[in-house]
Amino acid sequence: MSARNSQNNKAAARERLRAERERQAKKDRARRQLVVGISAVAVLAAAGGIGYAVVQSNKPSAWEAAADAKSVTAPKNTTGTDGTTVVIGKESAKKTLELYEDSRCPVCATFEQGVGATVEKDVADGKYKIKYVGATFIDDPTAGEGSKNALSALGAALNVSPEAFLKYKSALYSTEFHPEENDDKFAKDSYLLKVADSVPALKGNAEFKKNVEGGTFDAWAMKMSKAFDDSGVRGTPTLKMDGKPVTAAGSDNPPLTAAEFSTAIAAALKA
Repeated sequence: MSARNSQNNKAAARERLRAERERQAKKDRARRQLVVGISAVAVLAAAGGIGYAVVQSNKPSAWEAAADAKSVTAPKNTTGTDGTTVVIGKESAKKTLELYEDSRCPVCATFEQGVGATVEKDVADGKYKIKYVGATFIDDPTAGEGSKNALSALGAALNVSPEAFLKYKSALYSTEFHPEENDDKFAKDSYLLKVADSVPALKGNAEFKKNVEGGTFDAWAMKMSKAFDDSGVRGTPTLKMDGKPVTAAGSDNPPLTAAEFSTAIAAALKA
């Protein structure tokens, strides 16, 4: 091989090496740009996700929105501001028993199971009317929804009739359907509808079902809950006649048996 051919071969080899290095450099630059692009997209996506999460966390919940609602659909058979006055009984009854209850309240369940039938009979007989005030404070410690949802469903029952309201309230507090205080069963519309199936006026009632599932009376329930909060009453069940507490004889506790209640109500009616 001549010296000239040797030099030409070396030059060609160097050119191939330079070209290869340039191609590799281009690949490396393209790879770096791809990685940077993907990273930028990931960062933007993460930022977007964080932003979405922040926006979502700042949005009011459905119940908060209901509480702030300017327009309230009140059930039939109500009066007063936003329909929060619920009075059931004969017009001829001269006395009104105020009854403050929370649907998830276990002591309310004890009261209703022991005394509810007596109250219903007394109201039917015209001894007194009842003014119902619903509370939802048991939901608060655990961010529950059962008290609020049950109160809304009670509004749907009241929209059917006062009698349906009383029967449904009794069913909600019954030994068969009332859950433990820490079990938020009433948060499920399906469970509230199951309870309603035990009330003839509500079983298969399409309008009642639509109002429960559609939350027709959610805003009303929140206004009713505020009425309870504004009442100054701090526990449930609380009973009052003419603004005075109705309690078991010799105590500050509500009467939880029919005998205790009959004694207490007789004294209250005479006062």
